[in-house]
Amino acid sequence: MINKWIKHPVILTGENVILKPLQKKHFDELYEAASDKSLWEFIPTDCSVKENFYESYTSALKQRKTGLHYPFVIIHKQSNKIIGSTRLFDLVPADKKLEIGWTWIQKAYWGTTINLECKLLLLTYCFETLNARRVQLKTKETNLRSRKAIQKLGAVFEGVLRKDRIQGDGTSRNTAYFSILDEEWPAAKNKIEKPIAAINKLNKKH
Repeated sequence: MINKWIKHPVILTGENVILKPLQKKHFDELYEAASDKSLWEFIPTDCSVKENFYESYTSALKQRKTGLHYPFVIIHKQSNKIIGSTRLFDLVPADKKLEIGWTWIQKAYWGTTINLECKLLLLTYCFETLNARRVQLKTKETNLRSRKAIQKLGAVFEGVLRKDRIQGDGTSRNTAYFSILDEEWPAAKNKIEKPIAAINKLNKKH
């Protein structure tokens, strides 16, 4: 049974991306997008390895059924291609809290508005549809690029949890934790929307 907090299917549409619920039919195209090993440098499971990928995303569908995760594929509207994945997880309806993560996007779209748009869609859904009080985000302590991206969302750094995860190679990783609270959401939303609007306006001129 899918978590009753989330009314399946959830489809979120932005200017340049559509987030659609992960389905088994997406696996082959999603794996093709995921096959760049460098995408997984800071992620515990290396899903550029085919066996890891299929095991991980089959598990994601099972976790959706149990109400623990809600995985999406990221579709680039202009090309109609799958370019990455993201999800909602650690869903706790009783406390109105959840996490956004497991996010990766093909390198060709790094430095664009794609990640910001994905986060805007997800956070808007979390705060304005689910009425969440807390949305958490986290990343490997040494992943400075990801930490910067999270801070651009207006998220507050809460600290580092030491030896938080065991990675695929058996080593431990420290994890940097961030969050946005419901009362912080209006300011965070404005902070996210401004650069998206500016870049989209610039792109339309060209």
